[in-house]
Amino acid sequence: MAKALAQRQTLPPHLDRETCDRARLARARAFDGLFFSGVRTTRIYCRPVCPVRPARSENVTFYATAAAAERAGFRPCLRCRPEAAPGSPAWMGTATTVARGMRLINDGLLDRASVTELAEALGVGPRHLLRLFMRHAGASPSEIAATRRVQDAKRLIDRTDMTLAEIAFAAGFGSVRRFNEAFAATYKRPPSSFRRRQ
Repeated sequence: MAKALAQRQTLPPHLDRETCDRARLARARAFDGLFFSGVRTTRIYCRPVCPVRPARSENVTFYATAAAAERAGFRPCLRCRPEAAPGSPAWMGTATTVARGMRLINDGLLDRASVTELAEALGVGPRHLLRLFMRHAGASPSEIAATRRVQDAKRLIDRTDMTLAEIAFAAGFGSVRRFNEAFAATYKRPPSSFRRRQ
């Protein structure tokens, strides 16, 4: 049984069982997030810094990730909260939400959906999303999407022979009028002035 269990545990390549066990017993903060320990008697997995009295070493297995521990049949500890370990989305905080939002915006979500739908996709309210974007990005999601559209359109003008109307729609603008207005607001000149004369 012990041999089979030892084969199932998945340690990070740079750690061995003895190092992990010493770190767990010492509650070493330097190892927090690098591995998780599963206690066979309780079927609970913990971070190395868990404040609960440490289990006996022979009852403990080690895993590189929380997912590996859960796959082995352990459930997360309610005291040390493995979901908040360093490197996890909860530990990285609100910057993670903004980074996910930026990826969705760059993928064109706001070209076909509203800011409210973006907020729902991220699991926050629209006002909270605005506050997060203002704090971390210095601009609202709509402003970031508008800047992305103008930049995409400018690249298409410089690099393709598409008509300006085709570029407007390819860059995510809802109409040619909005395309022209965005260029006038950003560059103080019409998009046609960027076409190279041949």
